[in-house]
Amino acid sequence: MERVKNPILEEFRSEVRDWLAINIPKQARPKDGVAARAYDLEWQRIQAENGWAGISWPVEYGGRGLSLGQQLVWYEECARADAPSPGACFVGLNHAGPTLIQRGNEDQKREHLPRILHGEVVWCQGFSEPNAGSDLGSISTRAVIDGDHLVVNGQKIWTSHAHLADFQELLVRTDPSAPKHKGISWVICDMKSNGVSVRPIRTMSGMTHFCEVFYDNVRIPLTNVVGMLNDGWSVAMSTLGFERGTSFILEQMKLSRALERLVQVLDHMPSRHKQGKLLEDEDVAETLRELRADIEALRAMTYANVARIQRRGSPGTEGSLIRLYFSETAKRLYRYASEILGSASLERSSANADLPWEYLNSFRLSIAAGTSEIQRNIIGERLLGLPRQSRK
Repeated sequence: MERVKNPILEEFRSEVRDWLAINIPKQARPKDGVAARAYDLEWQRIQAENGWAGISWPVEYGGRGLSLGQQLVWYEECARADAPSPGACFVGLNHAGPTLIQRGNEDQKREHLPRILHGEVVWCQGFSEPNAGSDLGSISTRAVIDGDHLVVNGQKIWTSHAHLADFQELLVRTDPSAPKHKGISWVICDMKSNGVSVRPIRTMSGMTHFCEVFYDNVRIPLTNVVGMLNDGWSVAMSTLGFERGTSFILEQMKLSRALERLVQVLDHMPSRHKQGKLLEDEDVAETLRELRADIEALRAMTYANVARIQRRGSPGTEGSLIRLYFSETAKRLYRYASEILGSASLERSSANADLPWEYLNSFRLSIAAGTSEIQRNIIGERLLGLPRQSRK
């Protein structure tokens, strides 16, 4: 798709491209653990020290105060240059930070936002529970007021980077007598608090990205409540709006790079018909054309959503469209790459070194931020106005 040229954005793009060409880390990111955390924080510090952190964040909290369009350019150029992803810094930069900007008080903003941007801390998300995954209204982790503190007991699961995190955006039930979407509070939990224990979960990709977190009489100051007490559902919807609408833009942009790397590999493999290249087989070419069209459509949807957010000032439910389309497209791309390359997908080459991991990792994409089924329900009910699905 031909991009409309905007002089301001193109000048900014040139600056970003020049800086990334010099400053992208030469060493590969460790896949997991403390070493990965250190790598991610160092990369974030480098960006902050050179004025490239928080492109669209307010200046008074350490950002540059630029437009979402310029933030989008930053993501595009990072994807083009194969810059490192935020990794363990993801939740702080894309969930907690934007939520605090929109819903936090001044003390909370000044305490946490600069530390997130300057690569000093890692955040994780404590939303899902064993019996409340995508249905956050059913959470049972409870917080009881005791003086000027909340006392928290319960369990969370699928908490990304909890074993590496300093802080957590935590949903707790503070009024069990209220309807299930009421009586919930969004609080900042210090992960070093007494009573917090973390158990990493090893996934089929071999990573310990996810964790279980247990809370045993954990004391959290009431000053750590973001928004109003018992109004955490609306704050959580702000968080999920960012998660579904803008936080995965960099991953979306990197899909194009992944497809082009696949094309390069297929261009050097023999046709199954013993003549020409595999890339020239008609069924292969047709599938690649469809994938490229899907990725360009995703890009167009993202541009349109960024424009809507700029007008409104916050993400809307359209983010579920993008999240659903992105996760299903990514799974389809990596599945096809594994199928068409066969055993070659397991070879360690510069073009496909991470392909087995990416394929296994892609399965989580249609679960994280709400399953694909949940996204379809949101689209049907909130965007299309269809009747609510029966929940027996």
